[in-house]
Amino acid sequence: MSTADGYAASRDTQEGRVYTVTGGDWDDLLASDPISEERMVVNLGPQHPSTHGVLRLVVEIEGETVTNTRLVIGYLHTGIEKNAEFRNWTQGTTFVTRADYLAPLFSETAYCLGVEKLLGITAPRRAQVIRTMLMEVNRVSSHWVALATGGMELGALTGMTNGFRARERCLDVLELVTGLRMNHAFVRPGGLAQDLPEEAPAAIATWCDEMEKEVAGLDRLLTGQPIWIRRLKDVGYLDTAGCLALGVTGPLLRATGLPWDLRKTEPYGVYDEIDFDVVTHPDCDSWARYLVRLDEMRESVRIVRQCLDLLEPGPVMVDDPKIGWPAQLSLGSDGMGNSLEHVRKIMGQSMEALIHHFKLVTEGFRVPVGQVYTAVESPRGELGCHVVSDGGTRPFRVHLREPSFINLQSAPVLCEGGLIADLIAAVASIDPVMGGVDR
Repeated sequence: MSTADGYAASRDTQEGRVYTVTGGDWDDLLASDPISEERMVVNLGPQHPSTHGVLRLVVEIEGETVTNTRLVIGYLHTGIEKNAEFRNWTQGTTFVTRADYLAPLFSETAYCLGVEKLLGITAPRRAQVIRTMLMEVNRVSSHWVALATGGMELGALTGMTNGFRARERCLDVLELVTGLRMNHAFVRPGGLAQDLPEEAPAAIATWCDEMEKEVAGLDRLLTGQPIWIRRLKDVGYLDTAGCLALGVTGPLLRATGLPWDLRKTEPYGVYDEIDFDVVTHPDCDSWARYLVRLDEMRESVRIVRQCLDLLEPGPVMVDDPKIGWPAQLSLGSDGMGNSLEHVRKIMGQSMEALIHHFKLVTEGFRVPVGQVYTAVESPRGELGCHVVSDGGTRPFRVHLREPSFINLQSAPVLCEGGLIADLIAAVASIDPVMGGVDR
């Protein structure tokens, strides 16, 4: 059907209305047509591979353009912070490590730094070097997941398979040192659960060589790929002012050109002794965040190599029998691991050590009254821990300042006005971990 002027007529089949349009009436029709005012609401999640966990995105779209984005969280709530109030200070480590399950060593370290600050103690130097080294291995592991899952969602499946292959190498190292591939509970108030195995330094040095090759391989695969560039370039724009207004930190903030990194601005561990660069990029989009994470992995490998050079013999737990277990205090000046026979020996010879061991296991140690805030630079940004003590053997309050929770506030800003296909890339560039959001 057509009009005399050659324009097609418009039929609204749902409402049963038929418009016959002539000449220049199209503008009037489009201005008054109720179809143009309708919004479609689409739910992404909570069971959807592009939500990086059980996150629900309520998206309003007009055509394929996103007009509004709302986030619904809470599907993964585990009560980690509340549960920590019912365990002793050492057991609290086993809870906070399960928050950001892709970067557990960062939560452990932030928590233990807070407890140590309340106790007025400092972990031995060897323990601090090992903490720093393992956090950087964990950072590389987390970034591999961010790049691999982002590649999967945008159709770069080889990037996904290569990324998870490289992550397995990271988990192999963490398993060798801590005994577990995730949820380690390896960092303890006062030091570490145990020392490095004898074969660990050589294995970590080999890991550094492997990671340099893996990062270079992913760089060759994706960085110059035209489709990959077009999917990320000018998508999910957020500048420095927007990040500061929302409290966004980590790679998102550094991808705006601001070199804010707690490892440099407020050093902890042995970062003040290590030479590394804070990676930045000025473009403020998903492409910049990809490049920042890629280069941060190179810097992490560089940090790990320097930590291996800083390793010296020594204990990995403070020399205080009221805080460290006899098994940990028995490491001695050689810095080597303790055997079961050595543990039996010290507990059989020293009645005082046996008594303290029993009290530590059953009750835990007491922490002076007070409250502190300590923070570390996790793969997603500033991970802070607010620890409150009432003088007992259990925390009165433990609260994590999780960067995933804060950074997710930027999702509506990143997505609105873009295509729904770009929403997938924008959320992936945030790299949220819902265990930390819903803790």
